[in-house]
Amino acid sequence: MKYRIAFAITLFTLSAGSYANTLCQEKEQDIQKEISYAEKHNNQNRINGLNKALSELRANCTDSKLRADHQKKIAKQKDEIAERQRDLVEAKQKGDADKIAKRERKLAEAQDDLKKLEARDY
Repeated sequence: MKYRIAFAITLFTLSAGSYANTLCQEKEQDIQKEISYAEKHNNQNRINGLNKALSELRANCTDSKLRADHQKKIAKQKDEIAERQRDLVEAKQKGDADKIAKRERKLAEAQDDLKKLEARDY
């Protein structure tokens, strides 16, 4: 029984330590993962770009700035959804089945993008 408790505490401590403390640290970890992936695939251009992004992140990142930028992205995506809805209404008024299907597909894609954005922290 004592071993189980000790094991559980050890696992919890290790797993808690692996999580990022701030959004900036989380983003830094994501970039480092991408660098590792690019290195495995010998993609030097991607590695160079990610290293540049990582250095800029380390120099300029604040959690409040990340949150504000993320909120701007969400607002922009909501604007795009509104535009796609207007396009769909216009296509329905014209009655063109091909355009209606195309507009519905684009609206669904925009809504899916919004869900993905809202699921992320930054």
